Amino acid sequence: MHMGTSESRTLSVAAAGTLITLIAFTAPLATINPTAAALGADTAGGTWILSSMSIGLGAVLLSAGTIADDFGRRRTFVGGAIVLAVASVAAALAPSTLSFVIARIAQGVGGAAVIASSLGLIAHAFLAGPARAAASGVWGAAVGGGIGLGPLVAAGFERSADWRDAYWVIAIASVSVAAVARRLLVESRAEHARGLDIAGTALLATGMSALLAALVEGRSGWGRPVVLILAAAAVVLLTAFVIVEARSRIAMLDLRLFTEPAFLAATGAAFATGAGIIALMSYMCGFVSVALGISTLGAAWLLSAWSATSVVTALFARRIRMSGRMQLVGGLVAVGLGQSSLFGITGDTSWQRLVPSLVFTGMASGVVNAALGREAVASVPAGRGSLGSGANNTARYVGSAVGVTIVAVLAARPAGSGAVALADGWNQASLFTTGISFVGALLVLLCRPRRTPQTTPDAEVVTSDGAPSPRRSSDTARP
Repeated sequence: MHMGTSESRTLSVAAAGTLITLIAFTAPLATINPTAAALGADTAGGTWILSSMSIGLGAVLLSAGTIADDFGRRRTFVGGAIVLAVASVAAALAPSTLSFVIARIAQGVGGAAVIASSLGLIAHAFLAGPARAAASGVWGAAVGGGIGLGPLVAAGFERSADWRDAYWVIAIASVSVAAVARRLLVESRAEHARGLDIAGTALLATGMSALLAALVEGRSGWGRPVVLILAAAAVVLLTAFVIVEARSRIAMLDLRLFTEPAFLAATGAAFATGAGIIALMSYMCGFVSVALGISTLGAAWLLSAWSATSVVTALFARRIRMSGRMQLVGGLVAVGLGQSSLFGITGDTSWQRLVPSLVFTGMASGVVNAALGREAVASVPAGRGSLGSGANNTARYVGSAVGVTIVAVLAARPAGSGAVALADGWNQASLFTTGISFVGALLVLLCRPRRTPQTTPDAEVVTSDGAPSPRRSSDTARP
């Protein structure tokens, strides 16, 4: 991939921030048992430890994308990285389950700002076409790499030192990427700012928080008052959000986007990715440790058979000669086929049985991740790349929260105990996530693009260091 110095800096920093955020997101997967023991967490507390960062991500991703486009993508990226660092320090020092969960939610808030602004930075720096496709592949590789590295980093520290040390490393990495971004990146934002939609931002954040909290609490019993109250609050708040956005002149989310096939395809594919393969892989580390007797570090390495393959495939996905929409269709179908091959696990299955399926599914996931990065930006108006990223990743992490909840319920259904019951639960869960991937592929296939007039070429501006920076004509750049 040939690109200038300014573009390479932008891509490197944006991908690094995304990688660090995903490492933070998946770190507890491999160390949930020692973490829960150190914090004195019961079963419900363990569930919150695993799920709390999703609440922060899902609650503010869309808002962060809008803020980045209107008030500065570099500023939002740097601020998010600093919040992620501070929250990681709080997680490393947390004395109790409650303080750790609060720190993880704050990690999600900071990570949301980083992820949403990262794709906006890339969209501003790279012209639509081969250059942006290659850059989106690198971003997609960072997503897959972070998912795989998180458990490896945490398990490695837990084995050699202390599980808390992983959060110190995340904090140091976050501060470093914030400093580099502040020094090297050029500020950019949409030419026509809509203004801060305070009502919409507050309603979406509280509504999404209530929804995700209800999903987490529901795993301990769906009829409990706290679950019903949270679910009712989510319905009321999110309904109010839709009403406010429909009437607002400065709406953070133009609801007409949901009538656009490209936006529906990208958002639906992101939700299916979260509720499908990400949900199943989130459950896998714990499953293979208990059911197959694999060590914490071994489980993390097994997960990397999927994630590492997705990294390599995402980097080369630009060479696939088909539209982004059809890449999503083909990728999701292949992901579904890969998950279906994970069905049929028994109590005496060896870990080697899983590797070919994980490698194949990882290849397909890499194609999906690369295409999602590109389609998220392409599905929204010019100059609103961070909004597209925020909406797309909101769908991904809400989908993950929904999928993990359903997988947990299905995995607990088989009667009995021991490896046989765990294997039965895994098989039911894999069938569900397989179906989600196929349904997602069908949805994207049905979202046929509309014919639109040919757009004018993207403009080029000169950045503060004198290097040409191709961008959409509706963007402005500031040193």
